[in-house]
Amino acid sequence: MRLAYDPSHYRDNTNLKDTIDAVARLGYEWVELSPRKDFIWFYEYPKVDKQLIKDLKRYCSDTGVQISSVLPVQQWSSPNEEERQAAVRNWKRCIEITSELGVDLMNSEFSGDISRPVESEAAFIKSMEELMPIFEKEGIKLNLQSHPNDFIELNIEAIRMIRAFDKDWIKLVYSVAHAFFYDDGIGDVARHLDEAGDLLAHVLIADTLNHKAAFGLRYIINPPNAKVTIHQHLNPGQGEVNFDELYRKLREMKFDGIVTNSVFAYPDKPEWSNDVTLKSIKEGLYL
Repeated sequence: MRLAYDPSHYRDNTNLKDTIDAVARLGYEWVELSPRKDFIWFYEYPKVDKQLIKDLKRYCSDTGVQISSVLPVQQWSSPNEEERQAAVRNWKRCIEITSELGVDLMNSEFSGDISRPVESEAAFIKSMEELMPIFEKEGIKLNLQSHPNDFIELNIEAIRMIRAFDKDWIKLVYSVAHAFFYDDGIGDVARHLDEAGDLLAHVLIADTLNHKAAFGLRYIINPPNAKVTIHQHLNPGQGEVNFDELYRKLREMKFDGIVTNSVFAYPDKPEWSNDVTLKSIKEGLYL
């Protein structure tokens, strides 16, 4: 099992070198390279050159930290063809960067337009048809997650979409912080993992409140009943996810993929947050 850290706590206030140093200081041998403005940002063309790639490899070598995966988020499922084409162009560069880093895994989200699921699915499949030969040529695997407000939110629908490609190198990311979106407010984490089965490759650890609970009054929204998507990435125990059941199921499955600390809520106190979350992961998985 690889225990990794998503350094989103550091993305807005810490340069790339100091971020990798922080990951090592927090006790991790693996880092998930999630979006950041000075490398690969959401929906944008990567702002990366050969020197920055060389520098990042040196930062990792100096600290003993390895990159578990590169995480771009692009609108590759957009029903707008011009936007989709731009996303595919950005993806091609992201794959090239990942290959130059010597990393063999990327993970991402489905994206798209939740109000236009059929058109978004068609766009996604078109993008994948263009990109799959490149992934295979570079020997890079892909893990996908459904995300709140994506054209796919339900866990079972994400699994069906992945199985439709029938590629042994395309698997599932399970984000615990999205558990209540995965089954429309139930949050049955054990069932989600059973549904995933052999496709489960990556688990993101963070807690959240159930956005469907308390008759819609869990969150105060102005205007009331506005169509917004709300979730958190809290320390385990601060939300309503059943972590005892989650860890029990992962142990039962003998899960041996990537487990990532995916808590983002405390950029003002990341060390404290990591102490809480890392303790939960290690005790829950008997590491």
